[in-house]
Amino acid sequence: MNKAGLINFLENWENMSLLFNDPEQARRYFPLLMEITLTGKEKVSWRAAWAADKINTRFPGIAASWIKEMLAALPETKDKGKKRQYLKFISLYPIPEHAEGFLFEYCLEKLMSETEDVSVRVWSMQILYNISESQPELKEELLQIIEQEMEYRPTPGIMARGRKLSALLRKEILKRNKV
Repeated sequence: MNKAGLINFLENWENMSLLFNDPEQARRYFPLLMEITLTGKEKVSWRAAWAADKINTRFPGIAASWIKEMLAALPETKDKGKKRQYLKFISLYPIPEHAEGFLFEYCLEKLMSETEDVSVRVWSMQILYNISESQPELKEELLQIIEQEMEYRPTPGIMARGRKLSALLRKEILKRNKV
């Protein structure tokens, strides 16, 4: 199946499980799914991102070599579904050191946005936490930001992830201050 064939295939949700249930199919079509996701303008490009996410869940690590391309595409991505999927992928893999500054600023902006989709804000929060693991001096500031978001924009998603991450941050800050 070529790119056009896969795009037609993705038009029908019932076909999706065929892509990620068969390991051979998943590995064969994953690069093409990522190409459609990263370069596609059509609505189906979000479905390609969703299918790629399902494949990555079944076969962890398969998306690792695509993180650089997702990071490059992120600033121009307007589609909330693709943005959410890119952030989710990025949160699952080590963040390249050269991208930490850009990603910190980007995710901070998305997390604090009143108009951004909740799922984008939640994955942004997770990435900010992930960055704080390699930059511990950011932990106290991040804790304050998360608590502020939980207070002023307490959606169920923000509250669930915020409680989890703030508990981890408090524990890590306490441990760090004892040393």
